Amino acid sequence: MTAVLYGCGQHPAGSANRPPPSPSPTAPRLQSAAQLASALTAAETGIRSPSTPDARVAELAHQQQLAYLELAGHPDWLPAVLDAMPPTLKPAVQNNFDAMAGVAVLNPPLSSPPSWHVVAAPPPDQLLSYYREAEQAFGVPWQYLAAIHLIETSFSRIDSDSTAGAQGPMQFVPSTWAEYGQGDIHSTHDAILAAARYLQASGAPAQMAVAVHAYNPDDHYVTAVTAYAENMKADQRAFLGYYHWRVYVATRAGPTFLDPG
Repeated sequence: MTAVLYGCGQHPAGSANRPPPSPSPTAPRLQSAAQLASALTAAETGIRSPSTPDARVAELAHQQQLAYLELAGHPDWLPAVLDAMPPTLKPAVQNNFDAMAGVAVLNPPLSSPPSWHVVAAPPPDQLLSYYREAEQAFGVPWQYLAAIHLIETSFSRIDSDSTAGAQGPMQFVPSTWAEYGQGDIHSTHDAILAAARYLQASGAPAQMAVAVHAYNPDDHYVTAVTAYAENMKADQRAFLGYYHWRVYVATRAGPTFLDPG
């Protein structure tokens, strides 16, 4: 399953009795590469500043996400956007674009939005404590666990099984959970530790790309996880931006926001 930016690639079945979500209004469309670069510069800079209040980080993260969604629709803008970015931000923008492109390949647009059950994510400090506990126990860099969690279920926001039968915040099929899981497959804490246990058994931390490929055997998935992880390695506050990204799904009508509830 892959969830970030657009929703899950191995689409969750969702709740059959939940009314389908509808498109949500967004900020005004960015009309040029210059506008997009300006928006990304403001968002990326503000998110990374320790002096930015938490509420403002959440606002900037949504602006950041919308800008990347716009860039996804105009990939030809990327060179001009990168040229206009401060040098310190260019690697982050390139990584986010690469991750977004990888996720887009995994997530072909749907004819209509899915009936996913979207809930609130656990607090960011709580998630960081889980990732670090798993890193200490199994040696897997916490940034990779956060990247997988982001891509799989948008930090536990998508509370639905995949059509392939994968369950829980880190999307384990029951047979894999039986081997690597301990506790509750639907527990964010237990699922993060199980993911680290699985990655360690698959080659982490020495061979992270191999381990991530074992988690989901698709090169686009490995690219996306690695790109997001590298941004969080470069600046931990990148995690806060990703944490506040909302759940969007790719449909033939364009990105559609899925309301919690």
